[in-house]
This record gives sequence, structure tokens and C-alpha cells, in this order.
Amino acid sequence: MRSLNDTIAALSAELVDVEAALAEPNVASDVKRLRDLSRRHKELAEITAAWSALESARADLETAKEMLTESVGDDRELWREEVTGIEERMPALEAALEELLLPRDPNDGRNVIMEIRGAEGGDEANIFAGDLADMYRRYASLRGWKLEVVEERESDQGGFSEVTFLVKGDDAWRRLELEAGVHRVQRVPVTEAKGRVHTSSATVSVLPEAEEVDIDIDQNDLRVDVYRSSGAGGQHVNTTDSAVRITHIPTGIVVSMQDEKSQIQNRAKAMIVLRSRLLKAAQDAQAAELGDLKRSQLGGGGRSEKIRTYNFKENRVTDHRINLTLYSLDAVLGGDLDTVVDALLADKRARQLAESDGR
Repeated sequence: MRSLNDTIAALSAELVDVEAALAEPNVASDVKRLRDLSRRHKELAEITAAWSALESARADLETAKEMLTESVGDDRELWREEVTGIEERMPALEAALEELLLPRDPNDGRNVIMEIRGAEGGDEANIFAGDLADMYRRYASLRGWKLEVVEERESDQGGFSEVTFLVKGDDAWRRLELEAGVHRVQRVPVTEAKGRVHTSSATVSVLPEAEEVDIDIDQNDLRVDVYRSSGAGGQHVNTTDSAVRITHIPTGIVVSMQDEKSQIQNRAKAMIVLRSRLLKAAQDAQAAELGDLKRSQLGGGGRSEKIRTYNFKENRVTDHRINLTLYSLDAVLGGDLDTVVDALLADKRARQLAESDGR
């Protein structure tokens, strides 16, 4: 079995090779190769920096222990504090390196397509989908991400039957990936006259944004239909055929877009979503179509398949995957999602480490 020193040495050598490749004159003209090399360079640089920090701490600890044995009086106490301080920092440095050495998600660093839909519960489900959309908007703002609305389909009673975002940020995929699933709400709906608590649900799907170099789409495989845009309640948004529906014939994936006034703009947005869906499908060898992947994320959208519950009466949020309960629903809906996301990432990391140790 390769030792940690051997692993780091191999990765350091690879970093030198990647840097040499990046310096080649022709790499700038190859968009895909430049992107892949740049991502790998970032990964390797982070690993070598973490290893350097750990080795430096180990050397400092060794020196501090030697000085402790040779010192007397006040100096001895100072060196004792130095040893204690370094020993307290070591576990965090080791954990950081250990995490960086775990297999990387191929989507790390990508932007994210989020699709939120009302599921079970009629109008209340759509209103809740709007609440979730607002939550993710605020979270994106707090994280310093850029969020662009790709499409919004408003519901008659408020909220959305469907809303699609493009979220741009270096860590957007890592922190949003685990938001995919069925989100359940328990509260008295605004449409409830007798004050009874209802349970409704909305679904969230999270897709990596695909770049044109990732997915080669044959235009002959597309059927493009245009039609007149309409909004909630059926009223016409405009009187021209600007809405676009693109069907990818080999997979049956359909993307519709009507938010923009221009047919060209709607087609461009639809292609962004289509490429991302095709990329996600291609990444799973077990799935022939995106629909299979979405069912693995979302199930049928039913309340019993929930990943998280938002209970308004108790001001409670419960993530059922990790048995985490917080009594800070108002803060979470206000965009303060880091406590939940950090706990989910810690659980994922622990499972990865367990799998790594078991091999």
C-alpha cells in the first residue's frame, strides 16, 4: 500500500507536470483542456499547500519540544504553551489534508442549475416552492454567489409552480448538491379558513451547469417548437410566438422557456438547462435519461419521501437524512442555511472516509 509520503510525492510531481502543460503555447486555444488543467492545478495546489502546512507544524512541534526540555523558569512555561498550541492545531491540519485527499466530485467548481417545483398540496405547495426559492436567493446572497433566474412560472395564489435558477459560485455545487429532494412543510396555509395545519411538499433538483465543451449536441437531434407565452391564470404575457420548447429526441428530455420577450433569448436559456440535464444523465452509468436521475433525487415528490421538514408551529427544521433538528425555522428561511449544509457535508465526509478505510 502506498504511504502518505509517496502519495504526496506523486501528487507534487503531477503538479509540476500540470504547470508545464499550462505553460504550453497551444493550451489556451483548447478550451476544454485549459479548463480541466486549471481545475486539476487548483486541486493539486490545495493538497500540496495543506501538506506543507502540516509538515511545517510538525517541524515546529519538534523544535518546541526540544526547547521545552532545555528551558527553565519563564522560558519553559512559554515553550510549554507553544507545544500545547501546536498540538491543538494539528488535528485540524490533518483533517483538512485528509479531506483534500478524498476522491473529488467531478462537478466541484461548477455552477448550479436549481429547479424548484410545487409537488403535493395544490396551491399551498406552490406557495411553499416560492418560500424555498426566496430562501435560496438569500442564501446565495449571503455566500456571495451570483443568482440568475432562468425561468419562473407563477402560481395563481402566489409562489411558483416552477422556478429555475442558475447559481454561479466556486463552491455552489458542493454546498447545494445535497439540497436535492423533497422538502415538506407543515403549517396553516393562507388559504385555510379553519386554521388547520396542512402538510404539503415541493421538490428541489440540483444539476451541474454544463458548458458547451462538455456536451456535444447534434442540432439534428433537437425538435424546436415555438408558441405564445402565457402567465398565471392563462393571461397572455405577450402576443408573439416567443416561448420555446426544445425536445432532445434521443432521450426525450423536454425543456420549455418563456420568460424572455425574445425567442432567441428563450432558446439560449433552454439550451443551458438542456446541456445540464444531459451532462447529469451522462454522469450516471445506471441511468439512460434524466428522469431516472431525478427520481433518485426526488422520488415521486410525495410527502413521505421528504428529506427535510419545515414546521412553522414549532419554528422547527428537521433534516431526516442526518437526524438534525433546529428550532430556528425563521433564520433558515431567511437564508441561514450553513448550519444545515455544514452538518450534511460533515456526514458525507464521514461516509467517504469510512468507505476509504474499508477498501
